[in-house]
Amino acid sequence: MSENLIELGKKTAAEKAVEENVKKNMILGIGSGSTVVYAVKKIAELNKDNDLNLKCIPTSFQSYQLIVENGFNLVSLDQYPEIDLDIDGADEIDKKLNLIKGGGGCLVQEKIIASNSKELIIIADYRKNSKNLGENWKKGVPIEVIPIAYVPIMKKLEKLGGKPVLRMAQAKAGPLITDNGNFIIDVDFGIIENPSEINEKILKIPGVIDTGFFIGMTSKAYIGLEDGKVLILKK
Repeated sequence: MSENLIELGKKTAAEKAVEENVKKNMILGIGSGSTVVYAVKKIAELNKDNDLNLKCIPTSFQSYQLIVENGFNLVSLDQYPEIDLDIDGADEIDKKLNLIKGGGGCLVQEKIIASNSKELIIIADYRKNSKNLGENWKKGVPIEVIPIAYVPIMKKLEKLGGKPVLRMAQAKAGPLITDNGNFIIDVDFGIIENPSEINEKILKIPGVIDTGFFIGMTSKAYIGLEDGKVLILKK
């Protein structure tokens, strides 16, 4: 499938999600990733025509930049701990709307914003839609960890049946460092039929900050299909 059709799917899903869910005077969480860029562009269009008076909270440096560049009202979780709506992408979505997130390295901030939002709306293209997690996303479940603990954590993850790999930075030598100053371990568990069970076991390991499993958090997912249509999945 051509890259153009994939990008069209992202754009169509993002625009429909914004049109149907973003309302005036909202406190809005802005997620991370390539699909969210299309959502922000659509919000900017609507805002230009009719001042929406949105208060926007970023989940990453990327979303912070998007908010500032588009002239939105940048606020913090300290000021607004209850968020009306969070719009974000995902690396994979299963039949129960559980997610794998964190391919971009922002999973902890993304989960904090999502957990304090009345609604989490996910936008993605058709490649992210799976029956079970691990079917289409082959890069593993991201887990953010305290740096000094990464070796024993990797050994414990192997005992849970995973194949852990420390994520390395792309433009410098050494591991990727998150916005929180931590490492990320990507763990291949194969096909995951019960993500909740694995998630609970991982969270009990000392030194683990959080996982890229988003269990039972999604309200709706907008999936851009190959034919230009949008599939809407609901809880």
